[in-house]
Amino acid sequence: MSADKANLNTENIIAEPVAPVAKKIPATLEVHGDQRIDPYFWLRERENPEVLEYLEAENAYCEAVMKDTEGFQQLLFDEMKARYKEDDQSLPYFFNDYWYIVRFVEGKEHPLFTRKFQTLDHDEEILLDVNILAEGQKFFEVGSVAVSPNNKLISYSSDNMGRRIYNINFKNLETGEILQDQIPNTTGKAVWANDNEHIFYIRKDDSLRAFQVYLHQLGTDSSQDVLVYHEEDDAFDVNVFKTKSLEYIFISSSSTISDEQRFIPASDVLAKWQIIQPRIDDLEYSVEHYNDEFYIITNADDATNFKIVKTKVATPGIENWTEVIPHREEVLLEGFEIFNNYLVLEERIEGLLQIKIIDHQNNSFHYLPFSDPSYTAYIGLNLEFDTNKLRFGYTSLTQPNATFEYDMKERTTLLLKQQEVLGGNFLPENYISERVWAEARDGELVPISLVYHKDTPKSAETPLLLYGYGSYGHTVDASFSNVRLSILDRGFIYAIAHVRGGEYMGREWYEDGKMLNKKNTFFDFIDAAKFLIKENYTSSKHLYAMGGSAGGLLMGAVINYEPELFHGIVAQVPFVDVVTTMLDETIPLTTGEFDEWGNPKDREYYDYIKSYSPYDNIEAKAYPNILITTGLHDSQVQYWEPAKWTAKLRDLKTDQNILIFKTDMSAGHGGASGRFESLKEDALEYAFLMKLENKINGK
Repeated sequence: MSADKANLNTENIIAEPVAPVAKKIPATLEVHGDQRIDPYFWLRERENPEVLEYLEAENAYCEAVMKDTEGFQQLLFDEMKARYKEDDQSLPYFFNDYWYIVRFVEGKEHPLFTRKFQTLDHDEEILLDVNILAEGQKFFEVGSVAVSPNNKLISYSSDNMGRRIYNINFKNLETGEILQDQIPNTTGKAVWANDNEHIFYIRKDDSLRAFQVYLHQLGTDSSQDVLVYHEEDDAFDVNVFKTKSLEYIFISSSSTISDEQRFIPASDVLAKWQIIQPRIDDLEYSVEHYNDEFYIITNADDATNFKIVKTKVATPGIENWTEVIPHREEVLLEGFEIFNNYLVLEERIEGLLQIKIIDHQNNSFHYLPFSDPSYTAYIGLNLEFDTNKLRFGYTSLTQPNATFEYDMKERTTLLLKQQEVLGGNFLPENYISERVWAEARDGELVPISLVYHKDTPKSAETPLLLYGYGSYGHTVDASFSNVRLSILDRGFIYAIAHVRGGEYMGREWYEDGKMLNKKNTFFDFIDAAKFLIKENYTSSKHLYAMGGSAGGLLMGAVINYEPELFHGIVAQVPFVDVVTTMLDETIPLTTGEFDEWGNPKDREYYDYIKSYSPYDNIEAKAYPNILITTGLHDSQVQYWEPAKWTAKLRDLKTDQNILIFKTDMSAGHGGASGRFESLKEDALEYAFLMKLENKINGK
């Protein structure tokens, strides 16, 4: 070969992107006489320029690896965005003389909060245009907007970092003036007293735990606000709310396994707070008010799946509770709504949520009819007592989200609003939904909800994305996704494994997936995946998994246990350094999580958590292709967990598979702000999956 030809060939070689290598500074972490050496502990130093350089280097590497998908990502983003009605608006709801509507303007990222006096034909009044507030901000999110009882003022809260720390401001709706009152470092929640002069709000401590309730009087500096309640137990968070009747304001103190509720009349901010029932370990309860009684949903007296009781306002203690809806072993009671003539229940039976309507007059009952194999149903916004009309929501894997009005007397249903799917020829009948049951290794049956295009075959060559979460008793129900159509229309099957740790099959389903039973969550997911392969829905070469936050922990655990089961993994804001985080009580959420994971200061829990913690169990072996995402300002899973996990995986893994890590430098746990910006994250994730399937040509 001539020298000229050799030079020509050299010039045409495209260099492979070089992955960043995080430096190692060994830190010795010792508990119970057990030493762990953490070479990447230094990545916790948020203000260290080298940390930011490393995160930026990982972002550049991610961009380089995904360079060949840039056009495809743009195509995905465009088609996802095109499915949304840009000038969409919420369903109007009527409250205190006004119809309230949240709407979007074409070409804008943020909502407008509006209202109309008495009739929908009346002129619109813009309460808040978030697009104006967000100008010049890389991140901006409004937490809540609350209107004063006399309709003349609003409070609104905003976060411009993504750390879920909100400032509360006030606006005079008659003059348009933004008041001088400003309250920093809050949860974003504000509750008006009935005097139109005071609001209750919640402050966060250094670990971002909601721990203090304050009373603010309009026209005064927030430094003069009165501390109403201080929650000293760091396992508890506080919340504040007003009852549907608008007659009482409640402070709720809650841990994973215990609640305590206290209240005052909403018309008397100086009244003495009364406790419904003092906290007791394993006693959970929440309260609503109707006439002269409190209705309470609780697990008292071993009601594992909850029951409803009531008591007089004057005698709220547990000794006075009388049963309204008894506990049932086969039915998880999730919620209720009170009307003058009806009591409406949300009941979960064999994994599916049913809406049950009970007539107070004759104690008869009936259920709303739902027909999809797997779906989500829920009681909607119902602000009135004296009505026969119930608003409820419904969606399934094939049916876009819809809000209905149901006449409980006539038993007739009216569709009020359904999510529009634009930009294509979407028809629900083109998609097939199923629910199947996989046998776990201990004999339990794990439900799996699936959806796919009717033209997609089930075969070893069919790509399948399996989603999972499985923590905190949070149930991931089957619901519609505009975004998901982009992979369904390209031949993917999408599945949700309803693993233990959620409450899909009742409260015991949760108890069997937490604390010293946590590994059931991981094994359920693995066994569900193997079932889908066995039943010829897919094969390991085309099987992918996705999960976020505690679902990211699930991703990290399953690839340590079964690294060859999946071809690719998407781990969103993953909680993967469980031992270290649960030992550090300065980190947000840690102390309140002991009842979920266990306290590793106890040797039994330390050993158990260490045995599955993804970061602590990385080994020198082959791992699947992995995409990891996080936000620099994440307040729930600190950015350094996925950063450390990425660095250690890259150091020890023996394969040549893709490992990329993307940090949103201006966002937190919820990702990018704005209505459509987050679609870019979805486009990246789907492009990653399509790249692994060699399908990035847009077809």
